[in-house]
Amino acid sequence: MSTAPPATRGVRWLRRGVGPYLVVGDVVAFALATFATLPGSLLAHGLALVFLLLVFWRAGLYRSRLTLSLLDDLPYVLAAVVVAWTFKAALFSVLPGVDSPARQVVHVAVLTGAILGVRFLAYRVVQTARCRGLVRHRTLIVGAGPVGMRVAATLLERPNYGLDPIGFLDTEWPDGSAPLLPVPLLGRYHRLGQVIRELGVRDVVVAYGGVDEDELVDILRTCDRLDVDVFVVPRLFELHHTNRYTDEIWGIPLVRRRRSVYRSPWWRAKRLVDVVVAAVSLLVLSPVLAACAVAVRVEGGPGIVFRQERVGLDGRPFQVLKFRSLKPADEGESRTHWNITHDDRLGPVGRFLRASSLDELPQLWNILRGDMSLVGPRPERPHFVDQFSVHIPRYTARHRVPAGLTGWAQAHGLRGDTSIEDRARFDNYYIENWSPWLDAKIVVKTVGQVLRRQGG
Repeated sequence: MSTAPPATRGVRWLRRGVGPYLVVGDVVAFALATFATLPGSLLAHGLALVFLLLVFWRAGLYRSRLTLSLLDDLPYVLAAVVVAWTFKAALFSVLPGVDSPARQVVHVAVLTGAILGVRFLAYRVVQTARCRGLVRHRTLIVGAGPVGMRVAATLLERPNYGLDPIGFLDTEWPDGSAPLLPVPLLGRYHRLGQVIRELGVRDVVVAYGGVDEDELVDILRTCDRLDVDVFVVPRLFELHHTNRYTDEIWGIPLVRRRRSVYRSPWWRAKRLVDVVVAAVSLLVLSPVLAACAVAVRVEGGPGIVFRQERVGLDGRPFQVLKFRSLKPADEGESRTHWNITHDDRLGPVGRFLRASSLDELPQLWNILRGDMSLVGPRPERPHFVDQFSVHIPRYTARHRVPAGLTGWAQAHGLRGDTSIEDRARFDNYYIENWSPWLDAKIVVKTVGQVLRRQGG
């Protein structure tokens, strides 16, 4: 049984950030303002409320922050209310029960005051809870140099940020040369994941220290599957321009690293989309699949579907399915031969299937089984994974998500005999910047390439 201390302590309902409570507060404020001004159409006001919440969400008014300031929020609240009011005015013009312009102005004024009042109270509650120790997050600082020590000292002196520094990770100093640290050194960088799990760390502040940035990138990716927030002190932070999405602790800017894709609620919906699209595609494309199967059988004889071992999520192997475009001489050729595009043994059917990417259609079954996703890094054979992992920086980092039928690299034409380093860079970019819209863009670009017969 794990004996790790809790990542947070104090009032349970305040542990997960202020965002959900601000949503509830804005709903209450909207309801109070609506009923106080005696609206004409409740349906229109309900639609306006949904739109207002969406605008607030897009403006970043529900994001978690270390510094809660009503003055910082004020211009965004006012802009969002104006946008929502414009939508409501347009909506009221086509729905029955139109409010008079005077009543609409009164409603907006009351609504703005109610929202600001609710946020003022919410921020005071959170700040009071932090200062009284009711909400504290155990915080690990990566890098025990001057910047790291300054961060630790600031957090110890100012409890209003809600972060409790428990220790540093850094290189170990020779005996007698260690500086006087405000919190203890807990080990070297490679212990990051272990320390997070053992000590119940909730937040990690990266202040660099004695490690190269290339090495630090790989170390920080160990946090991808852990329930922690990662903040990075920018290099040359004294020159760093802060913006709406930059946190700050007593003059030190902190860039909150985007949460890994596995912690996004949209990622859970991705699997559902995969299953639905793969099942419907197999059904709709069954005549095409049958025609491809017959053509392969006529040209090359038995063995219509070709099975090949590929490396997928977390480096686990699986059997990928393809229509056979060429019979390999033996199993060794299948595992180690890089590209058959210019192979003289490739017949007209095989060439057409590869150029049109129709040979990949059986992988819809891989998607349905859960081996793959519609969009993700293309899986590679173990033989080449072993080779590329030695020479290509962060090649294995592409295995953090399931392999895909198509990917960001393929959408940019990186197929066949193209740079493996570029592919790895594009795949890792996809993982770091994933969104449902990025998947949609990749699918659209891939369809265009298929129609132009730009397959491998």
